[in-house]
Amino acid sequence: MENKAYRGHVLVLPYPSQGHINPLLQFSKRLVSKGLKATLATTLFIHNTMQPQSSSSLQFDTISDGYDEGGFAQAESIHTYLNHMETIGSKTLADLIIKNKNTANPIDCIIYDPFLPWALEVAKKFGIFGAAFFTQTCAVNFIYYHVHHGLLKLPITSTPISIPGLPVLELEDMPSYISVPGSYPAYFEMVLNQFSSSDKADAVLVNTFYELEPEVVDSMSKVCQLLPIGPTIPSFYLDKRLENDNDYGLNLFVSDSSVCNNWLNTKPEGSVIYLSFGSMASLNNKQMEELAFALKGSKFHFLWVVKASEEAKLPEKFVEEIGNKGLVVQWCSQLEVLSNKAIGCFLTHCGWNSTLEALSLGVPMVGVPQWTDQTTNAKYFRDVWKVGVRAKVCENGIVEREEIEFCIKEVMEGERGKDFQKNAKKWRDLAIKAISKGGSSDKNIDEFVSKFINS
Repeated sequence: MENKAYRGHVLVLPYPSQGHINPLLQFSKRLVSKGLKATLATTLFIHNTMQPQSSSSLQFDTISDGYDEGGFAQAESIHTYLNHMETIGSKTLADLIIKNKNTANPIDCIIYDPFLPWALEVAKKFGIFGAAFFTQTCAVNFIYYHVHHGLLKLPITSTPISIPGLPVLELEDMPSYISVPGSYPAYFEMVLNQFSSSDKADAVLVNTFYELEPEVVDSMSKVCQLLPIGPTIPSFYLDKRLENDNDYGLNLFVSDSSVCNNWLNTKPEGSVIYLSFGSMASLNNKQMEELAFALKGSKFHFLWVVKASEEAKLPEKFVEEIGNKGLVVQWCSQLEVLSNKAIGCFLTHCGWNSTLEALSLGVPMVGVPQWTDQTTNAKYFRDVWKVGVRAKVCENGIVEREEIEFCIKEVMEGERGKDFQKNAKKWRDLAIKAISKGGSSDKNIDEFVSKFINS
């Protein structure tokens, strides 16, 4: 039986997808470094797929979403999945709290992804401190907050759009659920429901850092107890204060790092374009073709992550014809790739984890956003952080090869390229400073811990 006494015990509950698990796992490691015990609770299906290994202070446990054999893929729809997860997840989360109740380290705090707002109800039922952890930017969260509370009326009939703390936005800069009315209604309901009970949370944590979004953090702090605690990047790439923290540690996709690293190490500094559209995005055949021909027509080397499910969309004989100019892989360690000196720019779908990794590692970007928050992230890195460009979409919804080639050249060797590099380095330095001892995020983490732990 466990006898060691920690400063406190946090139970961390992510939404069961790679992009939500990673930041909460990294934050758990930060809390462990502050003397806490952390238990990350994933669904049974995710747990069995990833097979995480517990340590003495960072442990893994499970709840059920009702789909233990196949996870989300088993559900008829996102709406059905979320309903099942709320019903069964609430019960199994309560069971997990009870299981820990009479141990040396009962649970003091539940940190939950607001995609699962019912977790706060469970925390309050047991009298436990409850903290919401938002995995998207403050800007995107504040837009959704305004919609949820009726402060921003939909559909939007006139532009530009003004929201306190944010730059002036056009419709194309808004999250896709707003700019394309009626798209993915179940997901839109989910992101708005993040605020259904957040006002009752004891703390609101956000995976950003103050220096990155000062105006919107200040504005949003007026309506909730906001603490930016990011970037949630493995410590090896930032402050190096967490021992052996050089990877997220949980991966739904398997990669062979040596293949990418060996190839990149043969290429000159800043000469390679890295392309990845994340774990969820699925491009249509025409967009894959335009990307392929743009890469083939450019003079730069490229490393392209094409998931196994997408490989059939590549032009015939594309891989054979590119030779040593390019490398196509099914998955890779993105942090290792972005930190390699050979990388000159990141052509990205603009998911927040990918964007934050690029900012933290000082890599300029070409944005080809697909949906959800990605359009707003692209607006920020182009116009606010000034670390790259956003590709223009044609009327048919495709970014054509000429536009892709133009954007790549603009970042890699255009007049603004040096400014992008300089700004990227600035944000990397600020990210390191924020999470280092005494930095803005480090202080916020200490403040958060002090809210429920008596030192």
